[in-house]
Amino acid sequence: MTMRREAWVVQRDAQLRTSRLTLFIACLAMASPIHAFKITEPPEGTSLTAGATITARVDLGKDAGIVNVRYYWYGEQDEVLVEQNDSTATGSIVAPVAMIGSIEQEPPFGGPLSVPHDTIGPMRLLAVAEISRGRLGMRSVFDEVIVNVEPPATLTAIDFETEKPLQLGRAGQSSAFGHVDSLGKIFELPVVGVFEDGVARRISTPASGTSYASSNDKVIKVVRDGLLQIVGNGQAAITLTNRGKQATLEVDVNVNDEPNEPPIADAGTNKSVKAASRVKLSGLKSRDPEGEALYYHWSQVRGSKVSLLDANNSEASFLAPTVSEPRIYRFKLRVTDKKGADSLPAFVEVTVEP
Repeated sequence: MTMRREAWVVQRDAQLRTSRLTLFIACLAMASPIHAFKITEPPEGTSLTAGATITARVDLGKDAGIVNVRYYWYGEQDEVLVEQNDSTATGSIVAPVAMIGSIEQEPPFGGPLSVPHDTIGPMRLLAVAEISRGRLGMRSVFDEVIVNVEPPATLTAIDFETEKPLQLGRAGQSSAFGHVDSLGKIFELPVVGVFEDGVARRISTPASGTSYASSNDKVIKVVRDGLLQIVGNGQAAITLTNRGKQATLEVDVNVNDEPNEPPIADAGTNKSVKAASRVKLSGLKSRDPEGEALYYHWSQVRGSKVSLLDANNSEASFLAPTVSEPRIYRFKLRVTDKKGADSLPAFVEVTVEP
């Protein structure tokens, strides 16, 4: 009996040790980061003040070998520009780097980051981490958050950055692509708000708090996203309102009266793809009500920059980058007909998976 009891005690102690070890390993797994590189400060959706200095912080997660992290600010719909160390940057516009974080900084790979002083509304903060793979060279991963930027001062005046009154079209105007005001044309007015801190900020979009009204919808019609459409000849007054301030722009339209409806852009459906695969973006379902040929323009508006091939064709493509966890890349398509009428933008999202 004594030997049996001793054996039972030994077995029980072994089971307890195994249970404790299992629990300890589980706790370690819970405590250890198992996700990929991520921006933790500022958090998604937070409100920031233009010109303020904030602390940028990232969680490296399971992405080992990070050398540095580059931070970029973009407007919500701004095109993603090439990065400074991108081999495709020759002859292209280069995105300004807001900050480069290294392991020596506090917090590591983060630190003080200035919010652009001349911004307002939704902004994207893109963080691109450079990872060393030894003899295999370098690769990068990214994370992105959207925050809302508010000005530190009140709005004092609104100014239209165009001739006043605005003249659209003229008799006998050429219909060369991109150089014509025609019926159906959709356009954006360049508008700035002057604030008490002396800074002029672009307030053309509803996301910046702006609303538009037209005195004559048969001449100029307000469409979505702060865009306007030419629908007839004559005169109209465009009134813009933002933060209790108003400004009015007189518009005189004199275009060829040949009927023309703007084309309709279709960027296709959202999709998920595997890393390292060739991804095709299709605008083949875009159409023109009059059946005219279309001109295409694709641009990237979310995610770290990819090399977009055939950006001026109906079908564009890119090579899906290597990712540690699913990441979203967003693209915008606009099409234009032969008379120069632009479509409203269409968007498509591509989720790249490991």
